Amino acid sequence: MAALYHYNSEAEVIRIGEGFASATLPKAEWTHGAHWAAAFWLILKRPDINPERDMPGMIRRYNDAVGTPNTDSEGYHETITRGSLIIAREFIAQQADDPLLHDLCDRLFASRFGRNDWLFEHWSKDVLFSAKARKQWVAPNLNPLRACLGN
Repeated sequence: MAALYHYNSEAEVIRIGEGFASATLPKAEWTHGAHWAAAFWLILKRPDINPERDMPGMIRRYNDAVGTPNTDSEGYHETITRGSLIIAREFIAQQADDPLLHDLCDRLFASRFGRNDWLFEHWSKDVLFSAKARKQWVAPNLNPLRACLGN
């Protein structure tokens, strides 16, 4: 399966991260791949930001800037954000080398996490799309997250 996303340079990932952080990234560019790129950029290049603490507010602010309401059915989603940050940190830790951001993204995109449906290996749709999971962390009800990192 070919990766759905690909970045050609470190600068491209930095532009996405900076655009997300400043809430200036065009909404059409806030893709599944861009979520991962922003997470990696925050974790690896912005030691002044604690993603687990700061990303919820950053995402809400970004959503407000692009006209996406943060409600019980759209916008910010705590469980997806926290689950993705767990995977991002574990994925980084598994790298035997120190890849550039775009290479790290491409490696992730070539894995199961590059697919938009990876979350459903861990959460049922009814649990993941609940208002509770959107507002607070809800642990996976199908498979633990760390069990899937063997790629």
